[in-house]
Amino acid sequence: MRPDQYRYVETHAWWLGTFGPHQFLSEQRLRLWVPKQTERDWLLVRELTGGQRWLTGSAQQALEDGFDLRDVAPVGIFAAPHGAFDTSAGYQDYDVDLDLDRDLRPDGQCASPGPAPRGSWKDPSPQFFRRLPLDPQRLLDQLVDDNPGSWFGPFAAAVTALRTGLVPAPLRSALYKALTGLPSVSIGRAVNLDGQDCLALVHDAGPTRSELLIDPSDGRFAGERDTVRADSRAGLPAGTVISTTAVRTAVVDGPGLRPEASTA
Repeated sequence: MRPDQYRYVETHAWWLGTFGPHQFLSEQRLRLWVPKQTERDWLLVRELTGGQRWLTGSAQQALEDGFDLRDVAPVGIFAAPHGAFDTSAGYQDYDVDLDLDRDLRPDGQCASPGPAPRGSWKDPSPQFFRRLPLDPQRLLDQLVDDNPGSWFGPFAAAVTALRTGLVPAPLRSALYKALTGLPSVSIGRAVNLDGQDCLALVHDAGPTRSELLIDPSDGRFAGERDTVRADSRAGLPAGTVISTTAVRTAVVDGPGLRPEASTA
């Protein structure tokens, strides 16, 4: 990867949303461009497609109760050094045909960017990845020590890191090996949201069955899927998929470029 190039990470997802008694999956697409020089502006495009799958309640009932699809997530174009995006300003209209010649640095932000964030398992960064050990046993020990909780435990922490699409290949391999050392983790096969046949690391414990999906051709993170293991108090029956994604990564020549438009 050249110093002037970008890592492209595209996520296609159906994620759980709730509005009072109404529970649904909404289709979302995220496209992220991360410069090799991470102090430069990263570019994020977030889109709600309008696709919905209602799990409890209905679209009509939710609309009558005042539901607004835009409340699910901020959408628009966001740019910030080190990927420190501020999505709190509300929703931005955007055109997915990006102007590649524009200066991504917003007006009034000419000062040098702040220091790179140290990162953590809950908020991973390239700097955080560089500090992690590559030995699978040491990495497993750190995963367990750093994430003792039942909700955000070692498996969830590793998936959070991997879904960024930015984990270097040696660390990805070490993470996969480390996760096989956890209880309730098995190896299987699964198909991601876009229909790709994948290897799967399956964590079958707790309220959900979580599958970490791996591209068998190159070991890249290819998505995830969460399924309810038992009937929930919120009315979701066992076997309900509450999150499913497909992730692809590539190297491109500039922000806004897709892999097919790059010479990389």
